[in-house]
Amino acid sequence: MNTGIALTLIIIGIILVFAELFLLTGMTVAGVAGIAATLGGIYFLGESLAQRALIFVIVALVVGLICFVGYQTGHLKRAWGKVSLEVDQRNEKGYVAPNPEYERYVRKRGEALTVLRPAGVALIDGERVDVVTAGEYIKQGTPILVTQVEGVRIIVREAGGDTDIPTAGENHGEADRTEATHDGGTPLDDTK
Repeated sequence: MNTGIALTLIIIGIILVFAELFLLTGMTVAGVAGIAATLGGIYFLGESLAQRALIFVIVALVVGLICFVGYQTGHLKRAWGKVSLEVDQRNEKGYVAPNPEYERYVRKRGEALTVLRPAGVALIDGERVDVVTAGEYIKQGTPILVTQVEGVRIIVREAGGDTDIPTAGENHGEADRTEATHDGGTPLDDTK
């Protein structure tokens, strides 16, 4: 094959690969075509396997040199910034990791300070806490019970009588009512 065509394929391939890296996102047709053109140009330029390997090494060195110069001049960093996510996830910026301290609220009672529809604010153990229900609407001032904590979500439901304390592993909204007693044996009935 003509040497000019093979060199043109290699140059076009390198341009397409750089366009893929710095202008386009993901693996698109330009990147695949660039790799294919570069490898095709290398294949057609060399007459033997040794020549093709040497040409491949030379092309890799040229690409590496271009990347090095781009890095030293800052062009590569600016171009990389267009395709990479460089978000600094700090608490000051609103990113919040799960708080293991919230587990202490499970099985605690409180009061809805705002209307919970389904999210709002409650007073639990003397602290104002952002809470959420499982979807139900709870009026302001209603006694609530923390049923579980999922990450940063404190899930509550309306509290009933003394038999509303959830057991370990209970899902919110599906109370496993156990018979609590007072006065040594009479079951409590909060349905009256």
